[in-house]
Amino acid sequence: MRLALLTSCALLMMPAWAGAQTTQDSAADCVAMAEPAARLACYDRLHGRAEPPPAPAPADAASAAPLIARPPADDDSKLGPRWDLDGQRGTLFTPRAYKPVYLLPATWTDRVNREPGSPSPQHEVNTPLVLKSIEAKYQISLKSKFAHSLGGLPVSVWGGYTQSSRWQVYNGADSRPFRETNYEPELMLVTPLKLELPGWTLRMASLALNHQSNGRALPLSRSWNRVIGGVALEREDDWVAELRAWKRIREDADDDDNPDIADHVGRAELRVARYWGEHALSLQLRHSMRSGARSRGSAQIDYVFPLAGALHGQLQLFSGYGESLIDYNLRQTKAGLGVTIAGWR
Repeated sequence: MRLALLTSCALLMMPAWAGAQTTQDSAADCVAMAEPAARLACYDRLHGRAEPPPAPAPADAASAAPLIARPPADDDSKLGPRWDLDGQRGTLFTPRAYKPVYLLPATWTDRVNREPGSPSPQHEVNTPLVLKSIEAKYQISLKSKFAHSLGGLPVSVWGGYTQSSRWQVYNGADSRPFRETNYEPELMLVTPLKLELPGWTLRMASLALNHQSNGRALPLSRSWNRVIGGVALEREDDWVAELRAWKRIREDADDDDNPDIADHVGRAELRVARYWGEHALSLQLRHSMRSGARSRGSAQIDYVFPLAGALHGQLQLFSGYGESLIDYNLRQTKAGLGVTIAGWR
């Protein structure tokens, strides 16, 4: 009986002993492997671990490259970053600086326009306005990109808005009115260029539909619409030149606030700017492109200099016709001093 019981126990233990012997033999096999990778794989199989997936093959350099290669931005360009001329595709409808944004707390004029008028009927004031020769002036100006291309062509679509105000802040006798505010929305088409000219590079051409008005009622209402074509050039030594010419969109005689505005404000404009460090100097010239008594225009100089951080000072000098719409046919000289915070570059 005892022998039979021992025999039964031995028979029951044989599978476990055999499994242990198999495990011992498998472990011995793993130890005997000289190749580290093979030995590690043997241990993983021995303990029931899944083999790691094979490492992915390195991607082919050509397949990893972007489908459309974009030219790098020109870090030395002034016009390139402003208008996405070097292949950039900035976020659409994001506001950006356009023309200079500034505040001139004090501007002085040698001629105060107390009796503004126009050749159009009912555009003459009956009583002289109460105005001071010193006032404040400010300008805000933004643009935004509406489309990267137009009909598959390398022509981007932009919208712009500029507003400038003349504020009689020192005129307490007349409740410190805003003497004149000009509103200027426009729609622009811009195409990038890179044409080398003697000493200059032609960087862009543009076409704009422009409206400008002062939002006033008669007899002070002034407005006009224009189609403006322009080109812009730059040099490596931080010079920028912009040439624009425009054609006025004619209005019915009964609706025309200022039929002779082009003979005063002009039909073309040249702006040349020089930048160095945190300083900038620009000259803007406008002319009627006519001779004799109709030869009129204006000149404006702006000098920007550093103050603190992003804040810069601005000195502005103007002489001629058209400093504002209400003064389009008044020849005057103005000087202002203040600060600029964006767009001066």
